[in-house]
Amino acid sequence: MTPLSRKKLFLFDIDGTLAVGDTLYPGSRELLSYIDSIGGKAYFITNNSTRSAQDYILKFRSSFRLETTADQFITSGYMTLRFLLSNYRSGKIFVLGTKSFVKELRKNGLHITEMAEPDIDCVVVGYDSELTYDKLSTVCEVLFTQDVPFYGTNPDLRCPIDFGFIPDCGSICNMITATTDKTPTYLGKPNREIVEVCLEASGFTLEETLVVGDRLYTDIACGINGGADTCVVYTGEATPEEVLTTPFRPTYAFDTIQGLLDACLGKR
Repeated sequence: MTPLSRKKLFLFDIDGTLAVGDTLYPGSRELLSYIDSIGGKAYFITNNSTRSAQDYILKFRSSFRLETTADQFITSGYMTLRFLLSNYRSGKIFVLGTKSFVKELRKNGLHITEMAEPDIDCVVVGYDSELTYDKLSTVCEVLFTQDVPFYGTNPDLRCPIDFGFIPDCGSICNMITATTDKTPTYLGKPNREIVEVCLEASGFTLEETLVVGDRLYTDIACGINGGADTCVVYTGEATPEEVLTTPFRPTYAFDTIQGLLDACLGKR
């Protein structure tokens, strides 16, 4: 365990950790300012594949009045794109996802289809806020009729929203698994490569790194898998009771982001 005062590289989940919907949690802005003031770096490692980095830049600017750069956003969509470019660059990929996600994959030269065509090389399912029953029927048709690998962008079961939660990619994939008996391999958090990508890009060390999130089996597990110290905040899904029994025990735990900031400043 490295003291919080020595942390320079912060890898933040967004929804349920720094913000919910269009509302930034108290302390989030000040914590990001603190990181800048010590010469550190903040990355936003979100499992939300519905938005591209450019989408997030606009959201942070319009909703939070925060200026960010594209390299700061390491999304499950980005990790999925990296994986597909490495393994299926010339293949035909069936995708269930938002228009924005599909557009981003096509923009990078991948052959994407949303129909049950022959000779598909793999199936990818993302968190789809535009989900329809027709989309579910089509992905099931592909998985029943073609023996191809099945990938999910992220295993999150639910996504925080202002009134509570809504189904996330893990829940969508569970419906598909229950129907087809095919189980996906997930490419976003808790994939340890996310930590490795941020370390390589920033130049900081593992000892200087802290992974911060509200979900144990994705955020905290990602940090653990990557060998970094972790911090859970109780503003999203995780509870103090769950931390007592989880296999994904965080290094630090705070009620809020403000609590983390106070600890970094030595106020607690």
